[in-house]
Amino acid sequence: MDQTPPSARYDNLIRVEVVTTPEQLLHAHAIRAICFMEEHGVAARQTYDGNDYQATHIIVYAGSEPVGTARIRWFKDFAKMERTSFRKAWRDPRIIKRCAEFIFEHISRKGYDRVITHAQPVYARLWQRMLGFKPASGKEPVLFEGHEEPYIELVRDLSPPQNAITVDTDATVLFRIEGYWDAQSEFETVGS
Repeated sequence: MDQTPPSARYDNLIRVEVVTTPEQLLHAHAIRAICFMEEHGVAARQTYDGNDYQATHIIVYAGSEPVGTARIRWFKDFAKMERTSFRKAWRDPRIIKRCAEFIFEHISRKGYDRVITHAQPVYARLWQRMLGFKPASGKEPVLFEGHEEPYIELVRDLSPPQNAITVDTDATVLFRIEGYWDAQSEFETVGS
């Protein structure tokens, strides 16, 4: 029997995508239910807090199997990365880093230069060492009902690329599907 962890066997099959279909959203919610509700005992109404309809969801697949997810919410001067979760067998630093890099690129492409997240101390150390986050200055940790440890606010600065989406971006790009701004829509017509 192969003793290699699934994450190592499927490393080349890992892909990270912006959720654009109902099926992908179901996959993201299923992973969150496994990780938050089943493993950590977080109540359903806290796991699904009403912000899912105002957020961009990210899904991670190993082949066709959903293995991880995260949610991005958008504020005036920053984006917030949250609800990051991976199935146990897929909690591999390479996979987590690949997901985070995809998220950072997505956020910076939208013109944001700062991302924040909130994490309990053990995960905060991971985000700092592996992903370059720093503790937010002047912010006190926050304790939530049902959680034994407080959440620490972390921040990471990003550098938006030259082709970041701005008010000056071509209108056709603004009509395109989230995260697929470089792919011409089937509904676009070529000018005469």
